[in-house]
Amino acid sequence: MTLDSRRFTITRADLVRYAQASGDHNPIHQDEAVALSVGLPGVIAHGMYTMALAARAVEGWFPGAQVVSFGCKFTNPVVVPAEGGVELEVAGEVKGTEDGLTTVALTVTCGGQKVLGMPKAVVRA
Repeated sequence: MTLDSRRFTITRADLVRYAQASGDHNPIHQDEAVALSVGLPGVIAHGMYTMALAARAVEGWFPGAQVVSFGCKFTNPVVVPAEGGVELEVAGEVKGTEDGLTTVALTVTCGGQKVLGMPKAVVRA
């Protein structure tokens, strides 16, 4: 079963708030010059923030469900422009349900490029 895609806009202000909440103040997430100096294409979103937005999509598809496991690999950066924002799209497909657990395969993209590798959630409804 295919689930309706969820879209999230990520702005630089979101990165500042996430850094404050998480304690991850790595300058590649806020300072363009630092990001470029280490070979990145610009300021990038925190991988864990990107993962959290994917988890938010799962919560939207299965409100009130318990997330039993959630995992992924960080494969490509989400570059966040100084002005406006960038759109993250999370698509999901139910792969099966067994013993009250539902496995959901995710596809997380930005600008048509996958940014999370093998993202998967298991929920108990």
